[in-house]
Amino acid sequence: MASDRQPRGASKTRSRSVPAGSIAVAETRYIESSALLAALLEAEPGARKAIRAPGRRVTSALTLVEANRAVIRARTTGRLSAAQERNAVRGLQTFGRRCEIIAVSEDVLTRAGRPFPVEPIRTLDAIHIATVELLGEMPQLVTFITRDKRVADNAQALGYALG
Repeated sequence: MASDRQPRGASKTRSRSVPAGSIAVAETRYIESSALLAALLEAEPGARKAIRAPGRRVTSALTLVEANRAVIRARTTGRLSAAQERNAVRGLQTFGRRCEIIAVSEDVLTRAGRPFPVEPIRTLDAIHIATVELLGEMPQLVTFITRDKRVADNAQALGYALG
């Protein structure tokens, strides 16, 4: 007997009839910390547009930690006012609710410890790239949203589109 239960964290979708040939695959976008911070703290139009585009949004739990630390740093160094800090924190919370968050697992850390096509690469950047690789999707179906050159160079070398 088959179970109706879904894995924990899975969302339920309703099935509906769709005409043959009209099914479009939703684009998966991995949003890396530098792009999120460009959108939140710099209000960079390209980053904001890439993050808000329709489709599946995926990020690492690391992204939320890095972004929170950046907001705290910006506030404590006087770059953000208290009101701007509150807006940034709200933006991060909204982002987190709208994104599929991938844990920094042992598999991610193992992959991050191996060589990448374009070295040298920093540890946290390697964790982002490893997270995308371990999604299990073909690189042609994933767009890497980043503003970091080392991350972008490796993502491209691995076959991911950049956004």
